[in-house]
Amino acid sequence: MSAYFENKVVVVTGGTDGIGKALVDQLLQAGAKVATCGRNHDKLYALQSEYPSFPLHTMVADVSSENDCRRFIETTLKVFGGIDILINNAGISMRALLKDADTEVLHKVMNINFFGSVYCTKHALSSIIERKGTIVGVSSIAGYRGLPGRSAYSASKYALQGWLEAIKTELLHDGVHVMWVCPGFTTSNIRNAALNKDGESHGETPMDESKMMTAEECAARIMTAIRKKKKNTRYDLHRRTNCFHE
Repeated sequence: MSAYFENKVVVVTGGTDGIGKALVDQLLQAGAKVATCGRNHDKLYALQSEYPSFPLHTMVADVSSENDCRRFIETTLKVFGGIDILINNAGISMRALLKDADTEVLHKVMNINFFGSVYCTKHALSSIIERKGTIVGVSSIAGYRGLPGRSAYSASKYALQGWLEAIKTELLHDGVHVMWVCPGFTTSNIRNAALNKDGESHGETPMDESKMMTAEECAARIMTAIRKKKKNTRYDLHRRTNCFHE
């Protein structure tokens, strides 16, 4: 795997926690040049301090802002000269019934999970086409089944997968590979940061994360799927190690 990623420029949105952080760690160890963004300056500073001699570019950015996404991609192109792989990983969840939730919660989840991927992909697209690269969307099993209490999250992942399937066909003759990965429950900060009915972070998770796939294992599977240009693999919701590649 190391040889495949060596010297490739890989962009990972939301690279300070969970699957995103695991991807950044493993990609750097595999010899990739990595660019990542996040909303928390302190976490990005800690990440940069962890890899002082590695080719790592970081920037504070909120992917729900197109201007932030544009600046992040532009600075990445300036630092590394191009983009080979874009992993749209940044995301947020929610836990609230529709009858209780403010509609702003739905807007916020959709803006981060769906439009964040659209913005980053759009601004990176010319370079990815030039390098015949890969576009990845980190989705979820919620993109195949609507989950009660997580209606906005499911909607955003359904939208993401439909959009990726459409551009996969559009970009077929440009030599660009488009794929999406749909992990099951994975150890991550996403449940702690999940929005409540008022749009504020819950700050805790009701789930036993010891029974879930680790972020590190999921990241390794994603990298294997990218390397093999996976199309689809069956998944089993009851397996601890489920991770769906499309």
